[in-house]
Amino acid sequence: MLDPEFADLFKVAADFEETIDRSDDAHAYYARVIGSLARRDQLRPLDKQAVARAVEHGARLAEDAEKLTTHQRSLADLLKEADHWAGKAESRIIGREHIQRAIDQQIHRADRIRKHIYEAIERGILFIDTAGAAVGQVNGLSVLSLGDFSFGQPSRITATTRLGAGKVIDIERETELGGAIHSKGVLILSSFLAARYARERAFSVAASLVFEQSYGQVEGDSASLAELCAIISSLAELPIFQHFAVTGSVNQHGRVQPIGGVNQKIEGFFDVCVARAWGASKGSSFPLPTSST
Repeated sequence: MLDPEFADLFKVAADFEETIDRSDDAHAYYARVIGSLARRDQLRPLDKQAVARAVEHGARLAEDAEKLTTHQRSLADLLKEADHWAGKAESRIIGREHIQRAIDQQIHRADRIRKHIYEAIERGILFIDTAGAAVGQVNGLSVLSLGDFSFGQPSRITATTRLGAGKVIDIERETELGGAIHSKGVLILSSFLAARYARERAFSVAASLVFEQSYGQVEGDSASLAELCAIISSLAELPIFQHFAVTGSVNQHGRVQPIGGVNQKIEGFFDVCVARAWGASKGSSFPLPTSST
C-alpha cells in the first residue's frame, strides 16, 4: 500500500498458512520435516520419542491441539539446541530428554519477569488468594507476552454492588486503563445482567469492577466471565472459593466463549498454587517450578 513499485516487482501474491491440520498423515510429514532440518544443519539423528516431543511442541507453538506450526525457524532452533545438549551428554542421538531440556532452557532464559511476578505473589506483595472463600472477589487469568515467551498471571478481580440505576462501572475504562475490547466485554456482561434480571422492572443496582493492583493497560474480553462471577457473588452475598481461577468471555445470552492462551493461564495459576502449598507444608517458599515440568 505504501510502495508504488511493489505491484510492478511482485506480480504473484501468495498467502502462506502459519499452521497445518494435525492428523496421522500430518504427523508423518512433520516427522520428515524435522528429519530434513536435522540433516540440513548436520545435527545428530532423533529417536522416535524426540520426534514425538518436537511434534507436541509444534502444537503448543500453534496454540491449538488440532494444529501444528509451520514456522520452521522455531523448530530448527529447538533442534540445534537439543543437539547441543545431546553433545554435552555424549549421546550419539537426540532423545526426548534433550528436546525437553532445550525447551526448559528457552523458558529459563526468558522468564525473569515471570519469576519476579510470581515471587511478589508468593511474598504477599501482589494479593492472590488460593484458599478460603470471599464475596465479590475472584481470580482472573491473563497472559503477558514478552517477545516469543508468554506466561499466565493470575489477577484479583473485585466487584461491589449497591443501590443505583443498573449501571456497571468499569474502573479500568474510567481511568483510561481499559482497552476497547475489554470495555466491549464489560458492556456485553452489563447487557446480559439487564436482560436476565430487569425484564419487567428497572435494575435498581449499580456495580463497580476493577483489576486490583493493576497499573498498566488491561485489554481483551477473556475476563468478562470472571467479572460476571464477581458481580453475581456480590449481589447474592455468596462467597467464591479462591482456589478456583476463572477465564472466558461471555455473550449477551450468558454463554461462555473460547479464548486464547489457555495453556499459559492454567499453568500460571497452577504454579502459584503449587508454590503456596509447598510453602505451607515446609514453612517457607521455594523457587517456582517451570510449567514444562
